[in-house]
Amino acid sequence: MKKIGVLTSGGDSPGMNAAIRAVVRSAIYHNIEVMGVNRGFQGLIDGDMTQMEASSVGDIIHKGGTMLKSSRCEEFKTLEGRKIAMKKLQENNIDGLVVIGGDGSFQGARELSNMGIKTIGIPGTIDNDLAYTDYTIGFDTAVNTVLEAISKIRDTSTSHEKATIIEVMGRNCGDLALHAGIAGGAEIIITPERPVDMDEIIKKLNDGKKRGKLHHIILLAEGSGSASNLKNQLANEAGVDARKTTLGFIQRGGDPSSFDRILGSKMGVKSVELLIEGETNKVIGIKDNHLFYMNITESLEVNKEFDNDLFRLTEILSI
Repeated sequence: MKKIGVLTSGGDSPGMNAAIRAVVRSAIYHNIEVMGVNRGFQGLIDGDMTQMEASSVGDIIHKGGTMLKSSRCEEFKTLEGRKIAMKKLQENNIDGLVVIGGDGSFQGARELSNMGIKTIGIPGTIDNDLAYTDYTIGFDTAVNTVLEAISKIRDTSTSHEKATIIEVMGRNCGDLALHAGIAGGAEIIITPERPVDMDEIIKKLNDGKKRGKLHHIILLAEGSGSASNLKNQLANEAGVDARKTTLGFIQRGGDPSSFDRILGSKMGVKSVELLIEGETNKVIGIKDNHLFYMNITESLEVNKEFDNDLFRLTEILSI
């Protein structure tokens, strides 16, 4: 292993820069050249690569986003596009590639591995929707970002004695809503895995009013519907004048937490070690606070288990 490449693909997440930094410096530590591929798989096809030095990744561990930029590339989904990408890798004498991203990024890494380039995947997504690993890089930071928003929104919600619906990201995974909702004291958490009946929501709101509750926080995962639709339902079916806030991309940005910086650093170093050992078509994960790696295809086939015990806390603590 004389030269490797590193790229970030799909949605950015806090901690990606920590992982990039770890890949670059770990490779240099082992006397391996590193090429940073700009703008994900699109940059690979375009041959948009930069020689990386230790100084190239200085002063980035604390920054959100990704210094290598990211994009979604439809051309790479075609065989012809992947052939172009492979040609660019070969022209630059790249022996291995570290791909940081979510499930779509891992599928791209697998395709390249099948074509002959050694690939290692690092999970980077705020959604925490990769079932094989306990945590993905960026999830912890996003939870804390949502938590900060809940605290600020609650002040106004209390002042005006209103119910507030906060819509968070997560695609079809409710982890972000669940963890932030528990930590933020939300009365109602709605996730794709545990949808809540409208009668149940209305009862919870009415019971709270009877106890003199001044506000209600409803956390809605985007895969469960939209805050606008829920707001209209509450108005039409219960006469509840709720406010709504969709947090959007604010959840992706910001300085990464210490957890995400450390996780990204650990996984970045491990990815280089695996390439040196000759591994390919593997992804790195964390279970019970220990790193491990497994086959990409097998990782994508793991079914996500919803934390029902954690969800039950909402029912107990929001009375």
